[in-house]
Amino acid sequence: MCMARSRIRTLPYVTLVGAISVDGKISTRTGDSAISSPKDLKSLHRLRSRHDAVMIGVGTLIHDNPLLTVRHVRGKSPIRIIVDDSAQTPPTSRMLLDHGPPVIVATARRASSARIRKLRQAGATVIQLGRNHVRLRTLLIHLHHLGIRRILLEGGGKMNWSMISNQLVDTIKLTVAPIVIGGNSATTLVDGEGVAKINQAIRLTLLSTRRHGKDLVLSYKVK
Repeated sequence: MCMARSRIRTLPYVTLVGAISVDGKISTRTGDSAISSPKDLKSLHRLRSRHDAVMIGVGTLIHDNPLLTVRHVRGKSPIRIIVDDSAQTPPTSRMLLDHGPPVIVATARRASSARIRKLRQAGATVIQLGRNHVRLRTLLIHLHHLGIRRILLEGGGKMNWSMISNQLVDTIKLTVAPIVIGGNSATTLVDGEGVAKINQAIRLTLLSTRRHGKDLVLSYKVK
């Protein structure tokens, strides 16, 4: 009980959100990730407006070059956070050129000082946490100190695994589209190393289910 209370005080509440196929893919083998329906996009943007920050990994940034703002509904756009161990974030990324909500780039200390300088010149706030890799728990504690209480995680498979395996995700909200994508190289909702045995799997508690047009929306609490 004391550990739970400590977490509430020091870490933001993190919700992992994703649109997946029935076979758990978030993109095709070519990287096409246009799974969300117009209704689902509105729901996603509404979720963004209710969070203090939205977080992605650098892989998602480089591949999708997203804005991560609220556009399909009325509401305030969240702070945008990029987890980027070696400061590979292009200074010409859309979110650094749009003069919108603040952008925080979390890097490791091994990141090039020249890259960091360029990112700061482009308007990003750069923080360095960890020697070779960003320490995610330390990052969340730092963000909590900045007043960020609710984070929407829109990561790719590796980023999602890193957060879940470090016990940093509180709830998961999935939109399941009635499609099958397949493909050995197609990204799933959670990739990374994974567990070796079923008894090591991260356990979830189903909170709700609902139909959203042709899609099914599932909400889980991470145990």
